[in-house]
Amino acid sequence: MPVTLDDQARRYITAFEDATEATALDCVVDDDHDRIVFVVKAGEMGQAIGPDGSRIRDLEAKLGHDIELVEDAPTAKGFVANALAPAAVYNVTVSEVEGADTVAYAEVDHDDRGVAIGEGGKNIEMAKHLAKRHYDVDDIQLT
Repeated sequence: MPVTLDDQARRYITAFEDATEATALDCVVDDDHDRIVFVVKAGEMGQAIGPDGSRIRDLEAKLGHDIELVEDAPTAKGFVANALAPAAVYNVTVSEVEGADTVAYAEVDHDDRGVAIGEGGKNIEMAKHLAKRHYDVDDIQLT
């Protein structure tokens, strides 16, 4: 699915790519939680983070926001698992019912459910938002 970016997101992607030399495929500004979430091209997560997280720390200081990264994946299942990281996701099943919503069921380690959900639901809501933007997944349910 094509992702539409506004001017602010494009500027943040330019700053991200200049600072990390990694490719950002998407950028979501979450003003409610003072963070910017970038979707990073598959295989470029290490490049984006940098040695000991130095590139991301420098970018956070430059932009004045917390930065979170999600690695892209070739399938909706892989993308949902990556969007819920660092929670341990064992399996994702995507259920598509004709004329109804597409739902991803993610099996998350019991001890990591809080990480997957995040404070006030911020992590699961961002994962849902990104999964909708990239794979037309309407909902994510934790199992």
